Amino acid sequence: MQTILTGMFFCVYILKCADGSYYTGHTDNLEVRVNQHQMGLGGYTASRLPVALLFQHAFVTREEAIAAEMQIKGWSRAKKEAMMQGDWQSLSRLAKNRQA
Repeated sequence: MQTILTGMFFCVYILKCADGSYYTGHTDNLEVRVNQHQMGLGGYTASRLPVALLFQHAFVTREEAIAAEMQIKGWSRAKKEAMMQGDWQSLSRLAKNRQA
């Protein structure tokens, strides 16, 4: 299990749902938001429980977090997985192939 970051920041996160799909969101309180998802208080994730936190990245401003969330949501599953694994070589290769 990943350690949940706390403090004054904004976070982009990726959850893996019980059906194998990924959910990407942003929040200013990751622990509370993940708990809300686990309790079924999220639209997409409510019918896909349980969920597991796979990725988190902190930003200084909400605007940065929202921009990152929107970018990641537009990515393929392969690109998301490469990022979560820290596989920057594969991420770079996939970024050059817009259909990946």
